[in-house]
This record gives sequence, structure tokens and C-alpha cells, in this order.
Amino acid sequence: MVRINTNIPSLTAQVNLARSSRDMNSTLQRLSSGLRINRGADDPAGLIASETLRSEIASIERAIGNTQRASNVIATTEASLAEVANLLVDIKGLTIEAANAGALSTEEIRANQLQVDSAVDSITRIANSTAFAGQKLLNGNLAYQTSAVATSAITALNIQAVQLGDANFLNVNISGITSAEKGELLLSASTVGAASVVLEIASNRGGEVFNFISSYQTSNVRDAINAVSDSTGVSAVFSGSILKITSVDYGTDSFVSVRALPSGAAMAVEDTAGTTTQRDEGADIQVAINGVATTGVGRDVTLNTNSLDMNMTFDAAFVSTTSFQVTGGGFLFQLGPHITTQEQVNIGVQSIVASRLGSVENGFLNEIVTGGSKSLVAGQTRSAGNIIEEAIQQVAVLRGRLGAFERNTLDTNANALRISLENITASESSIRDADFAAETAALTRSQILVNAGTSVLALSNQSPQSVLALLQ
Repeated sequence: MVRINTNIPSLTAQVNLARSSRDMNSTLQRLSSGLRINRGADDPAGLIASETLRSEIASIERAIGNTQRASNVIATTEASLAEVANLLVDIKGLTIEAANAGALSTEEIRANQLQVDSAVDSITRIANSTAFAGQKLLNGNLAYQTSAVATSAITALNIQAVQLGDANFLNVNISGITSAEKGELLLSASTVGAASVVLEIASNRGGEVFNFISSYQTSNVRDAINAVSDSTGVSAVFSGSILKITSVDYGTDSFVSVRALPSGAAMAVEDTAGTTTQRDEGADIQVAINGVATTGVGRDVTLNTNSLDMNMTFDAAFVSTTSFQVTGGGFLFQLGPHITTQEQVNIGVQSIVASRLGSVENGFLNEIVTGGSKSLVAGQTRSAGNIIEEAIQQVAVLRGRLGAFERNTLDTNANALRISLENITASESSIRDADFAAETAALTRSQILVNAGTSVLALSNQSPQSVLALLQ
């Protein structure tokens, strides 16, 4: 049957040719863009997955950049601290030299004092000038701010890290369980005794042997012990008629030992419970911080939880309760691809100006300069040495903490992010990117079909002309 009004073969050829042309155009688009998915119609489900992965890739790339920048900030801070450490070492050497007063003239000690003054000024200048992108790093600008700290209970407080999350402050509630104690032994006799006594007095710092003749007064025993207290770590005081011999330090690592050597007469020594003994150890402080029981070392307590990392020194008599608030401060580093507390870290850096290096008990670094109460020219080399040693320790601990943070937190975080970036990018590529081998084969097939379809369409359009033969 032949019809001329409706050419079905032509319509069929047109449909197939349009399909082949559409496939060829789609293949050309993929080859020209390199993407298998150029619009939602190409693969709706694949597009959703691909866009999610692309978002994660962008976030991870930015997190890697954040981590690298954080590492630069920490490296800048630590480099300045290294210079401060060098200055403190130089100051320590000058102090040791000035202590040799028998061999140095007054002018030489004054010359050392001038060098100490200059070095201390340099430390404060470094603290006030060290900055990264305009942000001061060592002047206390990035230390944690606190409020309502009871200095009668907490004599020193250093907060290293706090996670505030969405809160404006963090409450720190402290309850005393047991207070810190020194090792303590008791002598009750008003004299040493009828016979001479040889006593070995010792502690965790060192020991000394004392030879006391018969009828030697107990007050002279006290004076002899206190004369070498800085080297033995033992001191003695009267409490009524009782001579208390105690360790200078607190805690279970600290002890006091009073032993009568066999070369002299025996001597009865008791602890505070009335038990005859030759040795007594101190006790470490125990507190509960926000409900977490913590045992310190002597009077020092360290707490390291996910939300709070700090160390503090308590007053020896603290057994009650106290509280304070952390209200802000510190470095906040966004190290993950999502803005959540788990992917942020916060670390504080305390001020290292001269008036902050040291402690309330020993004094601060600014006190060793000319006019200070512990200067070299004032003959206070021992006190100055104690301050400098503590300052060196504080700077060293801060450098170590920053170094550990850079190595164990920032470097490992960057490595983990790079691995995640590699894997997620590979996943996104497998979904979205075009397979050129497959697309090239598809293009060849589409080109052949388009050419064939065009020829067939031409033939189908010629079919109705056969009707003319019937009209002749």
C-alpha cells in the first residue's frame, strides 16, 4: 500500500536521526568539557552525589590552607620564644659569674648587671613586637581571660586550651579533697642529750651530716639545719617546745629523713601521728574539678580534658571550694571541613614580658634589673638565679607545648586532610568525569548513525514519487 499524505518511513527515519543527532551532540559536549555530567538531565542522582563531594573537596582544600596558616603562626611564635630562651641562658651565665663575688670587682658586677638589664629589656621588646598578620602573639593578647579567681586559694594559674563551643564562658568549679603536705618529723627534747649525736638530715633535694656535742641546744640544731636548707631541702622551726623538721617541698615525692648515725648516740624522732620513725613523706593535693577527681604533684594540679587543659598551683592550706570562669582568649584554629567544635582547636599563649616570667613565690624577671629587689648589684644572685631558672623552665615548657601542637595536631591534621582530599576527589571524578575511551567510541557510533540516518531519510522522502507511475 502506497500513501503520499503520510510518509511513515520518513517519520521513522526522522525519529532515529534525531536520536542519533542528540546522542552525538551529547557525546561532543562530554568530550569538549571532559565531564560526563554537564547538566542535571545527564544523571540526576549522580549530579546530587557529585555536588556533595565537590562541596566537601572545597571545604577540605580550605581546611588544609587553614592548617598550614596555623602552622605558620605557631612557627613564628616558637621562633621568637627560641630567642627569648637564648637571652635567658645568657642572663643565667651572667648571674652565675656575678655570684663569684670574691673574684670579681664591683665594677665587673655592675657591667654584668648592665647586660642583664639590656637582655631583660630585649625579652619584653620581643614579647610586645612579635606578631603575625598584625596580631600580637606573645604579649598576652592571646592568653585566656579569667574572672573571679581567688588568689588566696590558687596562687598560680596557667590555661593552655579551652573549648567554649557556642558558650560565652566556661565555669570551673573546684572542690578540695585533701590538701598538700610536707614531710614532717618532730624532736621534743630541749637538748640533744647527754651524749654527742651524729645526725643525717636529708630530703629529696639532698642531705647533710651534723655532729652535735653533748648538751647541744635544740635551737642550735634548728639553726644548723636552716643554714643549709637551700641545699638539703629541709627546714626547722619551733612549735612550742617541739622542733619541727620539715621538707621544703610538698607531695609524696618529697620526704624528710632524720637518722642518728651509729657513731653517735641514738635519738628518738616521731612523725605527726606520734610514731617513732626516721622518715616521713609529704602528701599530694587532691581536688575535684568540674566533678573530675584529680591528684596533683605536691601543690600543682594538671587537668587535661577535651574541654579544658590547664595547670594550677594551690595554696598549701586549700581544702575548701572555689570557682572561676574562663571568659575567652586564645588562638581559635578551624582545622576541619565543617564548622563544629570537634574540628576546631583552641590554644592559649601567655605573656612572656619580664613582669610575667617567674612566680609569686620566687619573684619575677623584672625584679633582677637595676633597682629591683633581686638585682645582681644588690647581691641577690641566689634569688635572681631561682627566678631565671623558673623563667627558663616556663619558656621551655611553652616551646615544647607549641612544638607538640604543631607536630602532633597540625601536621597530622594536614596529612589526614590530604589523604581525604585524594580519596574524595577520586570518588567525585569517577562520578562526574567523562571516560574519553568510551565517549570516543560512542562518538564514532553516533557519527555513523547520523550519516546512515540522513541517507535513509533521503530515500524515504523519495518513496512517494513512485505514485506518479500509477498515474501514467
